[in-house]
Order: sequence, then C-alpha cells, then structure tokens
Amino acid sequence: MTNPRDSIRPQLPATLQEREFQLFSGLIYESVGIKMPPAKKTMLEARLQKRLKALSITTFEKYGDFVFSPEGRACELVHLIDVVTTNKTDFFREPGHFDYMVKTALPNILQSRGNDFREPLRIWSAGCSTGEEPYTLAMVLAEFADNHPEFRVAITASDICTQVLQTAKTAIYPEERTDPIPLNLKKKYLLRSREKTKALVRISPRLRSLVSFRRINFMDDDFGISEKMDIIFCRNVVIYFDKPTQQTLMKKFHRQLRPGGYLFIGHSETLTGLDVDFKAVASTVYRKEI
Repeated sequence: MTNPRDSIRPQLPATLQEREFQLFSGLIYESVGIKMPPAKKTMLEARLQKRLKALSITTFEKYGDFVFSPEGRACELVHLIDVVTTNKTDFFREPGHFDYMVKTALPNILQSRGNDFREPLRIWSAGCSTGEEPYTLAMVLAEFADNHPEFRVAITASDICTQVLQTAKTAIYPEERTDPIPLNLKKKYLLRSREKTKALVRISPRLRSLVSFRRINFMDDDFGISEKMDIIFCRNVVIYFDKPTQQTLMKKFHRQLRPGGYLFIGHSETLTGLDVDFKAVASTVYRKEI
C-alpha cells in the first residue's frame, strides 16, 4: 500500500557522481583556468545545486546534458562560472600596495614621461570582485590628483563573474564593509543612504566616474583592452590557477603593460618559478623592464 506521505516527502538534493565531477571540473578549467582538485568535489556539488534549483533540474546528469549543449554553453555557462568563482575582497586590502603605488610607482612612471600629464594614467584592477579594490584605487588616486591638478587617471576593473560586476557597478555597500576606509576618506567619498533604517553607503559620483567595468576572461587570447596599462593589480586570483595557466596569464599581463609598468599580486602569491620577464621591486610588486 502506498504511503500518502511519500507524495509530499521533500526531494533530496542531487548527488554529484565522480564522472560528473570530472566533466564539470574539466569544463571549468577549460573555460576559466580554475583547477578543481578532488578535495573541491563537495564544494562544487553544493554550489552547482543552486543552479539545479534555479532551473528546476533534478539531477546533475540532466544539468550536464544542458550545460554541454549549444544552448547551455550560450546561456548557462556564464551562470555556472558565477557560482563556482570565489569573490573575497575588502577596501584597502593589503594596504602597503597602495602606499608603494603612490610613493614609488607613480613618481617613477610620471618621471619616465617627463611629467607629461596629457595621457591619463591607466590602471587595471583585474579580478575586481564586488568593486572594493578599484574604488580604493580611485580614492587614493583622487587624493593624489588633488595635489597634482593636471593628473588624470582611468581605471579599468574586470571580473569573470557577472553578479559581482553588477554589485560593483551599483557601488552600494553595507556600512560595516567600509570600516577599513580612513575616516577622512569616508567623509569625502561616501554617501549615506537617505533611508535612515538602512545602513548603506554609496561611492561618490567623482570616484565612480574614474572606473569602468567589464567582464573579462583571463583565458581569452585577447583581453579586449586596446590601451597599454601603466599598472595592473591582480591580487589573490592566480592562486586558483595551476603553474602553466599562471605562466600564460603573466605573459599576457607583460604584453598589456607599458615598458616600466608595474604588476601588483597578492601577498600569498609569487612569480617564482615562472618564466616571465618581470623584475621584483618590492614584496609582491614587479616591474616590466624598460
């Protein structure tokens, strides 16, 4: 006899089998260069279950059939990448980099130009997540510009994840997220929400005007950026790549930089062991030789 409770029993989450894990991890590596070792299987299963739920798909096998179809590659792959990428960032994260940029990198770059300010300083925040890094750069450089009236800057900020880019473009953050920002900069560059019940702030129009956002996949042969950069920040990103992928990416960054340009990477990262023509000039700071 059928138990009537069976018809209302909640459906158990789908389980990711080893074969399916290999298929999805291979697709992720091929698409964005992120390695998914066996230890990441449980994490991948949990994150992909969000997509199964959103699409009302009951098994990973059916989801795989969809993702690998022409339609799935066109419209679902971007969402798969969104849920598997890690997006951890803060305002003024690793603050020593910003000090080095203002006190050493900028003077060196401007001196090499003969203090010619006609061309804006071009900076790329590569892997910008929800925008805290490029807006930190904008604050620091706006302060620099106040003391150098002819100085101009253009900041390009990119990420592979469409969801975090949307947050970054909106430039609205919970007030507690702004704790690392010095008080004088908070007063100058943050706007409080008019709704007193919401502890939200928005980045000022002046800073927002300095930053342009775009989706960029580091695995693409051409980043789609026509201008050479003076400075690239790519911090706490390449730790998710294997050595061959790191090597390929660093060569692309080298091509994207002007002679004498600077590359900043995360404090847990290194270029040691990679065959790239960068000179280490400070801890996790490298320069393209002129």
